[in-house]
Amino acid sequence: MAVVRVPVEPSLLTWAADRSGVDRGSLEKRFPKLEDWEAGQLDPTFNQLQDFASATHAPLGFLFLTDPPDESLPIPDFRTLKNSGVRRPSPDLLDTIYLCQIRQDWYREHAVAEGHDPLTFVGSVSIGDPVGPVADGIRKAIKFGLSERGKFSNSDDALRHLIDLIEDVGVLVMVSGIVGSNTHRGLDVEEFRGFALADALAPLVFVNGADTKAAQIFTLVHELVHIWSGETALSDARMARKVNNDGEEWANQVAAEVLVPLSSIRAEYRQSVDASELERLAKVYKVSTLVVLKRIYDAGFLKWNPYRARFKNELARIMVLVNARQQAGGGGNYYYTQPIRISRHFARAVIVDALEGRTLYRDAYQLLGAAKHETFQNLATELGVR
Repeated sequence: MAVVRVPVEPSLLTWAADRSGVDRGSLEKRFPKLEDWEAGQLDPTFNQLQDFASATHAPLGFLFLTDPPDESLPIPDFRTLKNSGVRRPSPDLLDTIYLCQIRQDWYREHAVAEGHDPLTFVGSVSIGDPVGPVADGIRKAIKFGLSERGKFSNSDDALRHLIDLIEDVGVLVMVSGIVGSNTHRGLDVEEFRGFALADALAPLVFVNGADTKAAQIFTLVHELVHIWSGETALSDARMARKVNNDGEEWANQVAAEVLVPLSSIRAEYRQSVDASELERLAKVYKVSTLVVLKRIYDAGFLKWNPYRARFKNELARIMVLVNARQQAGGGGNYYYTQPIRISRHFARAVIVDALEGRTLYRDAYQLLGAAKHETFQNLATELGVR
């Protein structure tokens, strides 16, 4: 039987390979005829083309176009990148945004069907509004005042509870370091740290879980500030880099003020940036030492260059501890981590809707990232849904 090959524009194969970010040597090892395909000397079979699309995370249909598509980000880009000339979004970032938009669309329809009222805090402030009052309003709304943090044992514990507190006011919070449920597609913190999808009925915040927990708490609140200002935005949310975007700089200032009020740090600080003082203040505010260090800089106790040097050293110290924990730990519990990846509030809504017959189980599995009914049932049990 003759082998049936599929005509493909060679430039599309090169585009898919470059776009993927996959090591070229690995692709050529998996597809030995790749150079011949790209040179137009040989066409792949349909099965080979399917495998190639999967390996490069490219939509199969794109490979049948006549020219490579111009893929732009579906949301406003507020990032400040190291290399401002590199702007092509990775397939991992694009797929993550698309997946969150699909989940947000479902939840919006669910909210309408359930008769939910619009959330009045979405778009309730504007960029440039006084930082203190905005931060105070957010802190009170989510019940994350300094006196209320006493029940948290440390910054990691505070992060876990902060996610729940933010979801309690109606914001879907998704924290994941991978694309969907694919553990082989890790997200790159050098590309982005989070994004916000503003909506009066289904506001959504995504935090890149590949980042350290020390940085995640700042990103989480930074994205929440975007929700408060009614902005959909892709963010970098770094604490030790100059920001050129006025909206990002303002969101950074508000997020820092929510976590550590400037008046408080000025009163608490003992004029030292050694590790013991940073740890002491981190325990007071239940945030990471990196956030504390930023507020010491914001309060005027450190100049920019010394601050950046100290931040770099502190981050390196934290990474040593993080790596040690990862080596000592196991693989984690899927039924604990998955609800965090997709939002506990969202997951409960999907499960209840499926159990009550309003959402097909097939659709519920896709929304939840569940491969089979057993997984669905176990997620329901984890979330306390009967």
